[in-house]
Amino acid sequence: MKKLLSTNYSAGAFNTAMLLLRMISGLLIMMNHGYDKLIHFSDKQHDFTNFMGIGSTASLALVVFAEFFCGLFIAIGLFTRLATVPLIVTMCVVIFKVNHGNVFTPDLEKAPLFLAAFLTILIVGPGKVSVDGMTGK
Repeated sequence: MKKLLSTNYSAGAFNTAMLLLRMISGLLIMMNHGYDKLIHFSDKQHDFTNFMGIGSTASLALVVFAEFFCGLFIAIGLFTRLATVPLIVTMCVVIFKVNHGNVFTPDLEKAPLFLAAFLTILIVGPGKVSVDGMTGK
């Protein structure tokens, strides 16, 4: 009980928490969102959201890169902080352009949760149990 109320933490607990956050958020965004867009690219490219006038195909390609490939990089901890940037931009576009800022609607809560996870990873880093941590980056 005393440990549950403590604000102290060990390096092992921190690295385990960052491993869990990276693996869960990276794999969820990759498998549940990015993979579907990747394998159904030709079906989705014509009616996808056109972000900043670059075209729906280019917008979809950028989202596939962010959700699938950057999600994979985050899960394994490779170029972790750099890989969070496209995902943070993607989640902001989803929140403010696609969902019109509705973050408190039950069906639209995934993007703010992913945004919080990726911002945390950007600020704190990947932890030692990652490719970046093992190579000393």
